Amino acid sequence: MQPLLMRFLLLLGLSLCLLTARAEPLRATPVPPPAPLAAALASLLGDDPDARSQAVLDLALSPDVRARTVLQALREDGLFVFNTQALLLTGEQWVSAQSGQVVPVPADAAAPPEQVTVNNRLRGDVVKALALGDLRSPDVAVRRAAATELSSEPPIPFAARMALAAQAESDAETAQILRRAAAQALLASPDAGVRLQALATLAGSGEPSIAALIRPLTTSAEPDAAVREAARHALTDIQQRLFWGDLLDRLFTGLSLGSILLLAALGLAITYGVMGVINMAHGEFLMIGAYGAYAMQGLFQQHAPGLQAWYLAAALPVGFLAAALTGVVLERLVVRHLYGRPLETLLATWGLSLILIQAARALFGPQNVSVANPFWMSGSLILTPSLVLPWNRLLIIAFAVAVLALTWGLMQRTRLGLYVRAVTQNRPMAACVGVATQRIDTLAFALGAGIAGLGGVALSQISNVGPEMGQGYIVDSFMVVVLGGVGQLAGAVLAALGLGVATKLLEGWTGAVIAKILVLVFVIVFIQKRPQGLFAQRGRHADA
Repeated sequence: MQPLLMRFLLLLGLSLCLLTARAEPLRATPVPPPAPLAAALASLLGDDPDARSQAVLDLALSPDVRARTVLQALREDGLFVFNTQALLLTGEQWVSAQSGQVVPVPADAAAPPEQVTVNNRLRGDVVKALALGDLRSPDVAVRRAAATELSSEPPIPFAARMALAAQAESDAETAQILRRAAAQALLASPDAGVRLQALATLAGSGEPSIAALIRPLTTSAEPDAAVREAARHALTDIQQRLFWGDLLDRLFTGLSLGSILLLAALGLAITYGVMGVINMAHGEFLMIGAYGAYAMQGLFQQHAPGLQAWYLAAALPVGFLAAALTGVVLERLVVRHLYGRPLETLLATWGLSLILIQAARALFGPQNVSVANPFWMSGSLILTPSLVLPWNRLLIIAFAVAVLALTWGLMQRTRLGLYVRAVTQNRPMAACVGVATQRIDTLAFALGAGIAGLGGVALSQISNVGPEMGQGYIVDSFMVVVLGGVGQLAGAVLAALGLGVATKLLEGWTGAVIAKILVLVFVIVFIQKRPQGLFAQRGRHADA
């Protein structure tokens, strides 16, 4: 008796497994079998636009191998009609679209074969029909592109085929796209149960287009109360996902802007802290670094095209050295003669910025130039449909962190950093103990300009390069330095990231111009209340 019971239980378990395996994630509305090829061709040659669209759908679902050939001919404007017969031109022969046999067409025929007109609506139907066939391609990239194409207004007759393709799909991302595309199509099903199942599938989406599809089902136009309630819950869920995705996207964009401001302000924090110089030409050091990246891109294109993807490795030292050497020249020729005279220094450095801008126009032209991202900086990291992180911005944030770490190490762990901190805190006392303050001024100015040059190389990867590109960052850089505290790297970091994030968050609510004004007003009020910034300067000179 016991063996019989064991066999019965085993048989029952196998039956349950088979029933589970046969279950489908989406219950599609039964689709009538497609019309024969001859009927579809007859509709294509007619004048009824709805019948022609239906014929394309029938061809997409047809098991006849000639159906795809007809669709490809429609896409390429290669379907003709001759004596009410659909023809394809193969080489120099006319072939019947229905039978594939050669059709004799007299060269002196009174009415030669006429091309079948394909309007925009029909062309869109053909693209989706061919995409449905591409789901059987062995190339995952082709299948993913086809699934993406079908996800935009998928026809309801394709739902069952897309659901089956999703079950058989080995690529998880493509399968997810197909499942959602099938669910989108089934939202138009006359079966309320099918619509409920489609809403359950789409509720986890975070795409605005899905929210637009679901919104009509929340109104009185939807006859079923259960569907309306499910649609409201699904819409609320999608809107919450969109809100958090948009918020995280703005935070990331703010961090990206903050990293650029940090690279621009690090050097300014050093030079302003050491020499107290209001350098209005600091933005042009960004421009010099960016043009260094542009020059390296051109050199690699001409002399080492096989290494084109690694031109940035050469652009970094070139941008740093070009900006640093320019800083040394400006400091030796102009700036060092104006120490202690802030108004004259401001006017002189503003004039120097105009000279540098004009020099860039003379060397590279007045128009903006483009610096291409290498392949390893292209593309994006897709976390959700509404949260896409570009690789170039991710790498720029990492680069800013690396530059900050190197600058901190230089300032805290080297003799040059010790001298710079000594001059910043108390210049007369540093000179009394043997520090060559003028030499430190030159080196600090070169270091600050070089760091700005590195910022220009990074900036070239997210925007165009032009002679006036540095002008848009000089005011923000000074705000970072003043807000963070003169000569304080930690303050510069917090101020740059804080201003970047605040600016991007406010832009989403007030617009770019109002956001800029609000940030400026905040900085002014903050400085009125705390003139020393976030981090006060240390030393006897600070207490004087």
